[in-house]
Amino acid sequence: MKIKFSLKYLLLSLLLFCIEVLIATVLKNNFFVRAYLGDVIVVILLYTFVRTFIKMNSIKLIAGIFIFSCFIEFAQYFNIAEKLGFQRGSLMHIVIGNSFSWIDILCYAIGCLLLLIPVYLNRNTMSF
Repeated sequence: MKIKFSLKYLLLSLLLFCIEVLIATVLKNNFFVRAYLGDVIVVILLYTFVRTFIKMNSIKLIAGIFIFSCFIEFAQYFNIAEKLGFQRGSLMHIVIGNSFSWIDILCYAIGCLLLLIPVYLNRNTMSF
């Protein structure tokens, strides 16, 4: 692992962030996109954001992102946003989330599996 800025991953992160914002604002009434696709995309966004600043083994990073995502999801079960004092509707309350779902964990897994496709295709470098 080494610190190395990547413009490619920064641009991908910005694009994915804009897509997430569109899902949360414009497509909020489309249940499938809001409930499932957003959770698939968020792990890909986390991957590209980390890779913007850090070059490391992609498989380890993907595994770490999946574990982190599951940790946040399980924290939602214990109402962590409220316990941290975030008001309903506040940005941090929305970012952390407020309801546990096994389906969300499945969506995170699908997003991570999608990230593994380019890693597998470029297995000589173990990076995407």
